[in-house]
Amino acid sequence: MRIAFDDQVVFVTGAARGIGAAIVAGFLDAGAKVTAADILEEELEALARLHPDKPLITAALDLADDRAVRKAVGSLAPDVVIHVAGGVRGQSPRPIEEVTDDDWMAIYDSNVMSALHVVRAVVPSMKARGSGRIVTISSGAGLRPSLTGIQSYCSAKHGLIGLTRQLALELGPHGITCNSVAPGFLRTSPDYERQWQSYGSERQKRMLEGIAMRRLGEPEDIASAVLFLSSSQASWITGQVLPVTGHPFP
Repeated sequence: MRIAFDDQVVFVTGAARGIGAAIVAGFLDAGAKVTAADILEEELEALARLHPDKPLITAALDLADDRAVRKAVGSLAPDVVIHVAGGVRGQSPRPIEEVTDDDWMAIYDSNVMSALHVVRAVVPSMKARGSGRIVTISSGAGLRPSLTGIQSYCSAKHGLIGLTRQLALELGPHGITCNSVAPGFLRTSPDYERQWQSYGSERQKRMLEGIAMRRLGEPEDIASAVLFLSSSQASWITGQVLPVTGHPFP
């Protein structure tokens, strides 16, 4: 089976590093024209330097700004949209009574409202064309309690999965599929690297021994799943959550 996206237009959020950067590379290798969006401008510039001869456009974009998202995507009319942006926004676990509304909403906005802004911007052109692929990057934290211990992160990832499933039902009649990939733990950002280091060597060892494949995931593991769900081979798969964890469980 050959997965190809020759001349298709792909829009990737949270694209500057880690999972997002691997997804960008995967689509470029498969023949797509990719727009990579992120709030991290320096990392975007570094990403562009990695693919000097490929059809890659970078866009410094704050997904919390609905107008900016609409402007960036308005003329793009993407065939495929991959929403990677999210994360814990530098926060650490605290007792629920110490969590402020602003702390809660910062994570919710980053993970869920950002997805809403992107979907609202891209769906009209997909409906007009009668086809489209939307893939969100959720987490095992959207299917169980979160290893981060951060209540708003767990809630937001559950919310993102709920949004993905509801959109699948709504948009299916228009030929648009909506699915989610739920990665296991990856050391793909400073926040997650800090979390990993906080475990210490003994807990790290136990964590690896608790994974059937005996290793943490790599960004390319997630990218491969995303490319499949975005392809024509997955045209009758929608509203599904694919855990990519190296393990039988999320």
